[in-house]
Amino acid sequence: MKQFQLALLAFFVGFQLFAQSKVGTIDVDYIISKMPELTEVSNAVNVYRTDLENQLQVKITKYQSLIKVYQENEATYNETDKKAKQDEIITIENEIKQFQQNSNSMIQIKQNELLNPLYQKIGEAMNSVAAEGKFTQIFTIDNSIAYLDPNYDVTINVMELMGLPIETEDTEGKK
Repeated sequence: MKQFQLALLAFFVGFQLFAQSKVGTIDVDYIISKMPELTEVSNAVNVYRTDLENQLQVKITKYQSLIKVYQENEATYNETDKKAKQDEIITIENEIKQFQQNSNSMIQIKQNELLNPLYQKIGEAMNSVAAEGKFTQIFTIDNSIAYLDPNYDVTINVMELMGLPIETEDTEGKK
């Protein structure tokens, strides 16, 4: 009977907390698409991409030049020189492959680096809207949490109940 009363109490407390919460949604991608700074970001990413393409072209030109010189002089090379020239060509070929593989990642990293201030700007505005509208939670359109009122974060309470150590940096923003 006592467990039933406890469950009933937990249900009513949970219902009361739910009734007090206010949930909203945000489409961050739509907001980003409307920000004038996005043009600057796109231009900077395109400049970076072009720079990487130019670097790749320099490597390819060097590679082609080495192959041409090797083919023209192969008959005059002794075995040691042939091996050294072949190793040099293989090294440049591997560098080109590695550079091509890394280029997409490097472009993505650069784009994220340039978009980060825009996301911070949206985050600050969202926090203001959340505080003014008394939202307890805001979800992104893809259903992940974009904002959570720190007063509803029970992380520290759970850690205390479990007897886990709480460091001061863990408690910032958590109540």
